[in-house]
Amino acid sequence: METNHFIQEITTLLQAEDLLIIGKEAQELKGKFDDFILEEERKEQVNQLNAAEKGEAYESTDFTPLKEAFYVSYNAFKAKRNEQKTLKEALEKENLRHKKSLIEKLREVIENEENIGAAYNAKKEIHETWKKIGEIPRDKRDEIQREYSRMLEIFFHNMKIYRELKDHDYHRNTQLKIALINQLEILKNSTNIKDMESALRTLQNEWEEIGPVQNEEWEKLKTNYWDAVRAVYEKINQFYNERRNVQLDNLEKKKELLLQVTQLNEKLAENQTAKQWETSTEALLKIQSNWKTIGQAPKKENEEIWKSFREACDIFFDTKKGFYKNIEAHQNEIADKKRKLIEEAKSLQLSTDWRSTSEKLIRLQKEWKNSGNAGQRLENRLWTEFRASCDVFFNARENNLKEQEAGLITNLEEKKGILEKLTAFAASGDKVSDLSALKEFSDSWKAIGPIPAEGRDELYQSYKKTLDAHYEKLQIDPAEKELIIFKARFESLPVGSDRIQTLQREKTFIRKQIDQLNAEINQMENNLSFFAKSKGADALRKEVDGKIQQIQQRIVVFKQKLKVIPNE
Repeated sequence: METNHFIQEITTLLQAEDLLIIGKEAQELKGKFDDFILEEERKEQVNQLNAAEKGEAYESTDFTPLKEAFYVSYNAFKAKRNEQKTLKEALEKENLRHKKSLIEKLREVIENEENIGAAYNAKKEIHETWKKIGEIPRDKRDEIQREYSRMLEIFFHNMKIYRELKDHDYHRNTQLKIALINQLEILKNSTNIKDMESALRTLQNEWEEIGPVQNEEWEKLKTNYWDAVRAVYEKINQFYNERRNVQLDNLEKKKELLLQVTQLNEKLAENQTAKQWETSTEALLKIQSNWKTIGQAPKKENEEIWKSFREACDIFFDTKKGFYKNIEAHQNEIADKKRKLIEEAKSLQLSTDWRSTSEKLIRLQKEWKNSGNAGQRLENRLWTEFRASCDVFFNARENNLKEQEAGLITNLEEKKGILEKLTAFAASGDKVSDLSALKEFSDSWKAIGPIPAEGRDELYQSYKKTLDAHYEKLQIDPAEKELIIFKARFESLPVGSDRIQTLQREKTFIRKQIDQLNAEINQMENNLSFFAKSKGADALRKEVDGKIQQIQQRIVVFKQKLKVIPNE
């Protein structure tokens, strides 16, 4: 896992003996780790927001233990390296003091020692000690080396007596120095600065270990040597200066990105919709992506601006999280309302009151539409459950309608068959038998269920007309015939709301007729009271009494009709 790789690598660096030469590696490793943590935290924030938008639970990853584990080792590395650096600086100062004392000692040998052998041994002892002394401060290295080389030059100049004996050594030393200068020339073309610094120190130590050369060759060799050394130092210094400039440029780029995040945060109050937040988030993620492409800034400034950038990003995501938290609360309220609508729809889904229940479910659907959106996490699931209950009812209603339509066609054919038989019916002349036969036609017609609306009235009128014609032909009392025809008419009415309304209208009409007839009787009786007893008055009274009897007979017929009408 990449996280374990960071900790393993910093632990490995911590266990190294010389931490000074790997300081850059540790710093680069820290930068990579910080970038990795930033990316992982960004991914976590995006995952949390996506989960919030979907209404899903999400268990976030806490990177604090990982960061603490890494920085425990990294801080231990820095502390140990600082200790080594402090110790190195102290050692370098002590080495500088020691080398200065050796230079003074060599000066004393040159100025005071008259015994050439002793002088040579003293020089050898000094040089051996010099080689064993470690590094000195970099800014003093060139000066001390020059001074020591100058002392050696003076010493070897005083050792002329040995030149004849050392011509061979001089020639060999010249070749070695020329080879070393060539190595310095090659070294200045190196692209690895760390290796270049290490190799330069080694070559300078080797230069000092090489013995003297002929005086006429020495100045040229010395000039070439120091020219090559300076060229390498210039290459090293140029690298650090350029890196510093690049880091300063990176710092400015990071400041610009930090400003962009700050300006983005200042406008967060304007984000009132998820779409606006989506646009702002895309802008921030783009800024974070650009941040990752920028290299290191100067160490101190890099840590400070990284902290500020991370805090600005945290402000953005915390504000966004609060926005979606409020939306979620509102969506939960809508979800509760819709759950109540679902329960009400479930209570209606098995109803067979097609018209009333249809109206209720349509009303629930309108309420659902006006309730708002419960969010991506709940809306589809709630709608599926609500629609399922509605579908149960409407599918059942549709199936019922299909069954009714099929039954209507069958009923139509049956009634057409009855009408054909009724049309072909021939009275036998036996009133009882004929009435029974017509009654049977009426019962059969009534027993058949409803038929399609199209042509229904025309068929009924044909049936009624045919049936009435048969009753008219029967040789029975007019009042009885009227009652029989009246009763047959209502028995043949189709079942349904229209039948109920028709029966109710007929009852109302008959009651009004009875009331009017009673009013006429009352009026006639009242008028009779004004006539005196006389022959003419008696005749008029007798005529009025006859009319009253006729009206009373009509009332009897109407009351019989009222009794005939079914109570539905």
